[in-house]
Amino acid sequence: MIKGKGNPNKHEFAEKIGVLYSLAYAVRMMPKQGYNPAEYFEYTVYPLEGIWDLTEEGKKLDTLNKNELLYTIMIRQPDFVTKEIVDRAFEHVEKKPHPFLNDVRFATFQDGLSVQMLHVGPYDDEPQSFKVMNEFIKDNNLEKTSLQHREYIFQILGKLNLQN
Repeated sequence: MIKGKGNPNKHEFAEKIGVLYSLAYAVRMMPKQGYNPAEYFEYTVYPLEGIWDLTEEGKKLDTLNKNELLYTIMIRQPDFVTKEIVDRAFEHVEKKPHPFLNDVRFATFQDGLSVQMLHVGPYDDEPQSFKVMNEFIKDNNLEKTSLQHREYIFQILGKLNLQN
């Protein structure tokens, strides 16, 4: 995972995604590089996920200023992945220097109870989805404890085909 601040439409965000995928594919391709981790199995690299929040300044604004976004983007790893395996992936990726490689960390992230829904469409239309979730929270006597939200970032990977 890697943390950042600012507009996800900027080049830095794309670079951070790139380094995460470089590491994820380095793990995925280890058997082809001659290293077979214990309990390894063929798998598809998991989708990019993001945890989004706002700076204190951003929380004071009436409209979203994307420059005030805080994020942690991450790619889940299979359970067989250990610190040793991650270290090997870093060694592989270090051969092609990347400005954000040293900002990536291998850690566990756990969620609690949450309200979720599938939002399809541009990020600028997300407030409509948040409105639906807020109504659900109210109608079910739940409590919203944070403005933070989590999402799978399919838009970055290409169009999501819901017909198949």
